[in-house]
Amino acid sequence: MTNSADLSPLGKSAAYRSDYAPELLFPIPRQGKRDELQLHGTLPFFGVDIWNAYELSWLNLRGKPQVAIARVTVPADSPNIVESKSFKLYLNSFNQTKLASADALQALLQQDLSGGFGAPVQVALTLQEQFAGLKMGELDGLLLDRLDIDIDQYTPSPLLLKAALDEAPVEEKLLSHLLKSNCLVTGQPDWGSVQIHYAGPQIDQESLLKYLIGFREHNEFHEQCVERIFVDILRQCAPQKLAVYARYTRRGGLDINPWRSNFSTGQRPPNLRNARQ
Repeated sequence: MTNSADLSPLGKSAAYRSDYAPELLFPIPRQGKRDELQLHGTLPFFGVDIWNAYELSWLNLRGKPQVAIARVTVPADSPNIVESKSFKLYLNSFNQTKLASADALQALLQQDLSGGFGAPVQVALTLQEQFAGLKMGELDGLLLDRLDIDIDQYTPSPLLLKAALDEAPVEEKLLSHLLKSNCLVTGQPDWGSVQIHYAGPQIDQESLLKYLIGFREHNEFHEQCVERIFVDILRQCAPQKLAVYARYTRRGGLDINPWRSNFSTGQRPPNLRNARQ
């Protein structure tokens, strides 16, 4: 049986295991939602999902608690996502688990998460003595939120998107902090900032802002929202280059930051925590 969101731990009471339990990870195939977007075969993008885990702790062999922050980088072409509550429950299963070293923890995370996502993932740990070196930063781009608009539509409509298809192409980055969607299962709000970097016919900024605000009552996981935004802009506005990057606020000690791009010079974005994260 294929895992689906309604079978996940979301919205259900769960016992918080504190002994190592990799079986808690709940993978969900990406393809189901991609079918809705008519994405079959070769994807029109590549990219990653960057997860940051701020509530990570385990015991050393003498029983003393250790803490770290984990960064997990998942390729967008992995067959699965991992449902975020199951990810949190899995991380909590290390709380009373004794490990010889941070390297041992990293190896387990790499092994288990690669299995859950169905593809090799990258895991990096920031240890306590390295916390002072962490930096924050905001996404750059022309702020769409400055526009004074009227809007009464809060479900995404790609037909809102407009571009100057008969004029000279431009290249620019556009930014909004008004992205909000809702959990596919529980309906709880997911808050985010989104950067759109494109080259091609100039996108009408007012129509783009209305489109992004249209996710406000939309139920979908973070990764799926970003792919929907990418595909809708690609189809409606015909850019030659397009990258969409969203930084979502954390829930349960985890934030998820999907990035999708179709141009090879679009370097992987920095993993800088913004003010709301």
